Amino acid sequence: MRKFIFVFLFIIAGLSYLFKIDELLVEKFSFVNDMKVLYINKIINFSTSVEKHFEQVNTITKLKTENNELKEYKILYETTQNQLNTLKEFLVNVDIPDNNPKIELVKVLSYMNFDDFTKVWLDKKINNDSILGLITDNYSAGIVVNKDGRAVGLLNGNKDCTYAVFIGEGKAPGIITASSKQDELEIKFIPIWADLKKGDEVITSGMDNIFYEGLKVGRIIEVTDLADMKVARVKPYANVLKKKYFYTYKNNPEYVNPIIENKDAKKEKGNAKNKE
Repeated sequence: MRKFIFVFLFIIAGLSYLFKIDELLVEKFSFVNDMKVLYINKIINFSTSVEKHFEQVNTITKLKTENNELKEYKILYETTQNQLNTLKEFLVNVDIPDNNPKIELVKVLSYMNFDDFTKVWLDKKINNDSILGLITDNYSAGIVVNKDGRAVGLLNGNKDCTYAVFIGEGKAPGIITASSKQDELEIKFIPIWADLKKGDEVITSGMDNIFYEGLKVGRIIEVTDLADMKVARVKPYANVLKKKYFYTYKNNPEYVNPIIENKDAKKEKGNAKNKE
């Protein structure tokens, strides 16, 4: 039965093609042609829409990838720009005395402990136990010590950060250290005879061979007289907790001033001539 139906349909299709029945139908019934055209247009439009959809998906995927790359470049650019701005603000003319010291620019890497912002790792290696000075914006910022060959910055306000200072016009000596208040410093071991007053400027003395004499530290805001010494509270000039870069200062005790050296040489030469 199935074979008969198949043969019958095949014969019908062959006769239709042979006698051009489909053309006659189109001529007699125009709506059939309209249906064919509509069907073809729908198929074409559907195919075009599918193609456009896949093209849009590919384009969106490509744009997302490019957008993510641009975001990464933007983050990298902004990070670099912030670092350059920080350096631009930091790199000022530091007044260093003519004693041929060793000055290096160092970057703060991280805190040593998250509960102490005054103790930081620096991108510097140290081979000995010498103590270096830290400088920022022509102000003292703290000291540098060796920790397993790596540099540790003890910033102003750290309990282990101490160095020698002079106070006021009379250059009263003292040792600066941390205060109970985060935004202040304290000077201890000031001689009882020292004549101090509020507003006196504090500078490094250089007597500890950490800094040179004259680097500004801050100003006196209060003086307390004790039985055997005076203690002073200081408002520091530098806000060291916000700094990302510092200078390290290392004194050169073997340096000989060429002007003095030339004078001494001429003096010795003159003495030799006088002896002759």
